[in-house]
Amino acid sequence: MAAHGRPALRDLFDESPTPHIAHPPRTHHRDFYVATDGSFRANDDGGIGAVIETRDGERVARIAASDDAPDNNVAEYRALHLGLDVVAERAPRTASVGVLVDHDELAGNVNTAVLAGHHPDWQPTRAIEVPTASEHHWRGIRARVSGFDEVRAARIHSEDNPAHYLANAPREYAHVNEEPDRCVLPESPGSSPQYPPPSRADRHASD
Repeated sequence: MAAHGRPALRDLFDESPTPHIAHPPRTHHRDFYVATDGSFRANDDGGIGAVIETRDGERVARIAASDDAPDNNVAEYRALHLGLDVVAERAPRTASVGVLVDHDELAGNVNTAVLAGHHPDWQPTRAIEVPTASEHHWRGIRARVSGFDEVRAARIHSEDNPAHYLANAPREYAHVNEEPDRCVLPESPGSSPQYPPPSRADRHASD
Protein backbone atom coordinates (compact mmCIF):
# COMPACT_ATOMS: atom_id res chain seq x y z
CA MET A 1 0.00 0.00 0.00
CA ALA A 2 1.35 3.41 -0.91
CA ALA A 3 2.50 5.60 1.94
CA HIS A 4 0.45 8.77 2.25
CA GLY A 5 2.35 11.80 1.07
CA ARG A 6 5.23 9.83 -0.44
CA PRO A 7 6.40 10.61 -3.98
CA ALA A 8 4.60 8.39 -6.50
CA LEU A 9 7.56 6.86 -8.35
CA ARG A 10 9.48 6.30 -5.14
CA ASP A 11 6.47 4.48 -3.69
CA LEU A 12 6.07 2.28 -6.75
CA PHE A 13 9.74 1.42 -6.79
CA ASP A 14 9.90 0.52 -3.10
CA GLU A 15 6.87 -1.77 -3.38
CA SER A 16 7.84 -3.59 -6.58
CA PRO A 17 10.13 -6.58 -7.21
CA THR A 18 13.57 -6.06 -8.72
CA PRO A 19 14.28 -9.19 -10.80
CA HIS A 20 17.63 -10.98 -10.33
CA ILE A 21 18.96 -8.40 -7.89
CA ALA A 22 18.56 -7.83 -4.18
CA HIS A 23 16.01 -5.27 -3.01
CA PRO A 24 17.61 -3.77 0.12
CA PRO A 25 15.55 -1.71 2.56
CA ARG A 26 17.26 1.55 1.60
CA THR A 27 15.93 1.59 -1.97
CA HIS A 28 14.15 4.87 -1.30
CA HIS A 29 17.58 6.50 -1.36
CA ARG A 30 17.56 6.56 -5.17
CA ASP A 31 18.31 10.10 -6.33
CA PHE A 32 16.19 9.87 -9.46
CA TYR A 33 13.40 7.61 -10.69
CA VAL A 34 12.47 7.06 -14.32
CA ALA A 35 9.33 5.22 -15.42
CA THR A 36 9.10 4.32 -19.10
CA ASP A 37 6.70 2.51 -21.40
CA GLY A 38 6.43 1.70 -25.08
CA SER A 39 3.41 0.81 -27.18
CA PHE A 40 3.04 -0.82 -30.58
CA ARG A 41 0.22 -0.07 -33.01
CA ALA A 42 -0.10 -1.70 -36.42
CA ASN A 43 -1.38 1.61 -37.83
CA ASP A 44 1.85 3.42 -36.89
CA ASP A 45 0.12 5.11 -33.95
CA GLY A 46 2.49 3.65 -31.37
CA GLY A 47 4.50 5.68 -28.92
CA ILE A 48 7.03 5.87 -26.12
CA GLY A 49 6.64 7.67 -22.82
CA ALA A 50 8.76 8.55 -19.82
CA VAL A 51 8.26 10.22 -16.46
CA ILE A 52 11.24 11.32 -14.36
CA GLU A 53 11.15 12.43 -10.73
CA THR A 54 13.59 13.06 -7.92
CA ARG A 55 13.31 11.12 -4.67
CA ASP A 56 11.52 14.17 -3.23
CA GLY A 57 8.77 13.80 -5.82
CA GLU A 58 9.82 16.80 -7.90
CA ARG A 59 9.07 16.25 -11.56
CA VAL A 60 12.11 16.54 -13.79
CA ALA A 61 10.55 15.73 -17.16
CA ARG A 62 7.72 14.00 -19.01
CA ILE A 63 7.97 12.72 -22.56
CA ALA A 64 5.30 11.52 -24.98
CA ALA A 65 6.57 10.72 -28.49
CA SER A 66 5.14 8.87 -31.46
CA ASP A 67 7.11 5.79 -32.47
CA ASP A 68 7.04 3.20 -35.25
CA ALA A 69 8.59 0.25 -33.46
CA PRO A 70 8.00 -3.09 -35.20
CA ASP A 71 6.57 -4.65 -32.03
CA ASN A 72 5.88 -3.90 -28.38
CA ASN A 73 9.15 -5.42 -27.11
CA VAL A 74 11.24 -3.10 -29.24
CA ALA A 75 9.11 -0.13 -28.16
CA GLU A 76 9.88 -0.91 -24.51
CA TYR A 77 13.63 -0.83 -25.15
CA ARG A 78 13.39 2.39 -27.13
CA ALA A 79 11.41 4.04 -24.35
CA LEU A 80 13.93 3.13 -21.66
CA HIS A 81 16.84 4.25 -23.83
CA LEU A 82 15.20 7.64 -24.29
CA GLY A 83 14.31 7.95 -20.61
CA LEU A 84 17.85 7.18 -19.46
CA ASP A 85 19.26 9.63 -22.01
CA VAL A 86 17.15 12.39 -20.47
CA VAL A 87 18.18 11.44 -16.94
CA ALA A 88 21.85 11.46 -18.01
CA GLU A 89 21.48 15.00 -19.34
CA ARG A 90 20.12 16.29 -16.04
CA ALA A 91 21.72 14.18 -13.33
CA PRO A 92 25.32 13.91 -12.13
CA ARG A 93 27.25 10.70 -12.77
CA THR A 94 27.24 10.06 -9.03
CA ALA A 95 23.45 9.73 -9.03
CA SER A 96 21.63 6.55 -8.12
CA VAL A 97 18.70 5.78 -10.41
CA GLY A 98 15.61 3.68 -9.95
CA VAL A 99 14.12 2.34 -13.20
CA LEU A 100 10.45 1.36 -13.38
CA VAL A 101 9.16 -0.69 -16.34
CA ASP A 102 6.21 -3.00 -16.87
CA HIS A 103 8.24 -5.47 -18.94
CA ASP A 104 9.67 -8.50 -17.10
CA GLU A 105 12.49 -9.27 -19.53
CA LEU A 106 13.66 -5.67 -19.74
CA ALA A 107 13.75 -5.23 -15.96
CA GLY A 108 15.65 -8.49 -15.63
CA ASN A 109 18.13 -7.56 -18.34
CA VAL A 110 18.86 -4.18 -16.77
CA ASN A 111 19.57 -5.75 -13.38
CA THR A 112 21.68 -8.49 -14.98
CA ALA A 113 23.72 -5.78 -16.71
CA VAL A 114 24.16 -4.04 -13.36
CA LEU A 115 25.43 -7.26 -11.78
CA ALA A 116 27.77 -7.84 -14.72
CA GLY A 117 29.26 -4.41 -14.11
CA HIS A 118 30.37 -5.60 -10.67
CA HIS A 119 31.83 -8.85 -12.02
CA PRO A 120 35.64 -8.94 -12.40
CA ASP A 121 35.31 -9.98 -16.05
CA TRP A 122 32.17 -7.95 -16.76
CA GLN A 123 30.38 -11.21 -17.46
CA PRO A 124 26.61 -11.43 -16.88
CA THR A 125 25.37 -13.95 -14.34
CA ARG A 126 22.71 -15.14 -16.79
CA ALA A 127 22.11 -15.02 -20.51
CA ILE A 128 20.75 -11.73 -21.80
CA GLU A 129 18.40 -12.06 -24.75
CA VAL A 130 17.45 -8.86 -26.55
CA PRO A 131 15.08 -8.46 -29.52
CA THR A 132 17.14 -8.15 -32.70
CA ALA A 133 15.69 -4.75 -33.58
CA SER A 134 16.56 -3.51 -30.06
CA GLU A 135 20.28 -4.28 -30.09
CA HIS A 136 21.28 -0.66 -30.77
CA HIS A 137 19.03 0.61 -27.98
CA TRP A 138 20.25 -2.08 -25.60
CA ARG A 139 23.83 -0.92 -26.13
CA GLY A 140 22.69 2.60 -25.31
CA ILE A 141 20.86 1.40 -22.20
CA ARG A 142 23.94 -0.48 -20.98
CA ALA A 143 26.11 2.59 -21.56
CA ARG A 144 23.74 4.73 -19.52
CA VAL A 145 23.46 2.13 -16.76
CA SER A 146 27.25 1.97 -16.42
CA GLY A 147 27.42 5.77 -16.37
CA PHE A 148 25.56 6.16 -13.07
CA ASP A 149 26.80 5.38 -9.59
CA GLU A 150 24.02 2.84 -9.02
CA VAL A 151 21.03 1.57 -10.99
CA ARG A 152 18.31 -0.91 -10.13
CA ALA A 153 15.20 -1.80 -12.16
CA ALA A 154 11.80 -2.65 -10.71
CA ARG A 155 8.96 -4.44 -12.47
CA ILE A 156 5.63 -2.63 -12.03
CA HIS A 157 2.14 -3.37 -13.30
CA SER A 158 1.11 -1.69 -16.53
CA GLU A 159 -1.93 -0.06 -14.91
CA ASP A 160 0.36 1.55 -12.33
CA ASN A 161 2.90 2.84 -14.83
CA PRO A 162 2.56 6.64 -15.15
CA ALA A 163 4.29 6.48 -18.54
CA HIS A 164 1.62 4.12 -19.91
CA TYR A 165 -0.78 6.89 -20.94
CA LEU A 166 1.98 8.95 -22.54
CA ALA A 167 3.10 5.99 -24.65
CA ASN A 168 -0.38 4.87 -25.66
CA ALA A 169 -1.72 8.30 -26.61
CA PRO A 170 1.37 10.31 -27.63
CA ARG A 171 -0.58 12.80 -29.72
CA GLU A 172 -3.09 13.46 -26.96
CA TYR A 173 -0.30 14.08 -24.45
CA ALA A 174 2.05 15.90 -26.81
CA HIS A 175 1.71 19.04 -24.67
CA VAL A 176 3.92 17.50 -21.96
CA ASN A 177 6.89 17.85 -24.32
CA GLU A 178 6.46 21.62 -24.12
CA GLU A 179 7.03 21.71 -20.37
CA PRO A 180 10.15 23.72 -19.52
CA ASP A 181 13.39 21.81 -19.03
CA ARG A 182 14.21 21.30 -15.39
CA CYS A 183 17.47 20.27 -13.79
CA VAL A 184 16.15 19.47 -10.36
CA LEU A 185 18.55 17.99 -7.84
CA PRO A 186 17.01 16.14 -4.90
CA GLU A 187 17.51 17.47 -1.42
CA SER A 188 20.25 15.77 0.55
CA PRO A 189 18.78 13.19 2.90
CA GLY A 190 18.62 14.81 6.31
CA SER A 191 18.57 13.23 9.70
CA SER A 192 16.29 14.14 12.56
CA PRO A 193 17.76 16.86 14.77
CA GLN A 194 19.48 15.58 17.85
CA TYR A 195 18.85 17.48 21.06
CA PRO A 196 21.29 16.94 23.92
CA PRO A 197 19.85 16.37 27.37
CA PRO A 198 19.61 19.45 29.58
CA SER A 199 22.83 20.28 31.36
CA ARG A 200 22.89 19.48 35.05
CA ALA A 201 23.94 23.10 35.58
CA ASP A 202 20.51 24.16 34.25
CA ARG A 203 18.65 22.05 36.77
CA HIS A 204 17.56 22.94 40.24
CA ALA A 205 19.17 21.08 43.08
CA SER A 206 15.89 19.26 43.73
CA ASP A 207 15.67 17.86 40.16
